Amino acid sequence: MHNKAEKLAAFSRLIDILDELREKCPWDRKQTNESLRPNTIEETYELCEALVKDIPSEICKELGDVLLHVLFYAKIGSEKQQFDIADVCNRLSDKLVFRHPHVFPPEDIEAAGAKILGSTRLENENDVAKMWEKIKQVEKDGNATVLSGVPSALPSLIKAYRIQEKARNVGFDWDNRSQVWEKVKEEIAELEKEWENGDARKAEHEFGDVLFSLVNAARLYKINPDNALEHTNQKFIRRFNYLEQKAIASGRKLSEMTLEEMDKIWEESKALEQREQKSTDDKSRASQACLNYAEARRRKTKSRRRTCQANL
Repeated sequence: MHNKAEKLAAFSRLIDILDELREKCPWDRKQTNESLRPNTIEETYELCEALVKDIPSEICKELGDVLLHVLFYAKIGSEKQQFDIADVCNRLSDKLVFRHPHVFPPEDIEAAGAKILGSTRLENENDVAKMWEKIKQVEKDGNATVLSGVPSALPSLIKAYRIQEKARNVGFDWDNRSQVWEKVKEEIAELEKEWENGDARKAEHEFGDVLFSLVNAARLYKINPDNALEHTNQKFIRRFNYLEQKAIASGRKLSEMTLEEMDKIWEESKALEQREQKSTDDKSRASQACLNYAEARRRKTKSRRRTCQANL
């Protein structure tokens, strides 16, 4: 890995390259905040896809693309004499210091232009999250209300999760997480009732309540619902592609196959995935065992050296 000087040099080089592109490249020169916005959204989704697939080389590449957009917006702001990348970094640094009174000393927090808020003794991540909500409402340009910090443009599933997180941070939550399942059952029963009544509008509302309660259950059991759903999406895509490839290999179209035939291939795909996953898990356990053995040998050798030194 690179040291701090190398990281700063790489960042400086990137800024210099963007400055030159902005001056000499017709495409880069004509870009505005509005023209870049759709590309920014696309690049962010590509980064999310790389993160789900957990491919380091792809994550590195997509992080670079997102970073380019951050620098591009800062460059445009600089040209308009509004702000530059130093302002972006300094404002972020001040915010991080201000929001972590349990990490940084009082003088650093005051230097960041803020006052100490409450106790700085935080025992766990829940305490930190609760403190963050308090801080966000008192800091300059902070959230006017608890839920105002949830962007309205967020995808609905993520928005539901963030709404519930913020409500939790001010104490609006179940006493016991197992209580959430009664709420889930209640919402499903209400949905079934509206389906039976044939009221499509009310059924849609109740379906939303079911989804919201399931997101709440996921949060309580420390499952990210968006990640969980995306993993299932990817799993379905893999199995359906396997099914389609099998059909093509046999010279048939999916539309010509019976459901029973497709189900058989689908189960074959599941079994293949399970075998591959077991093989991966076995290799992972073997690798961890080797690491544990090596660490035990290292500690044992170190202990012997100390004993020898003590006897000298």
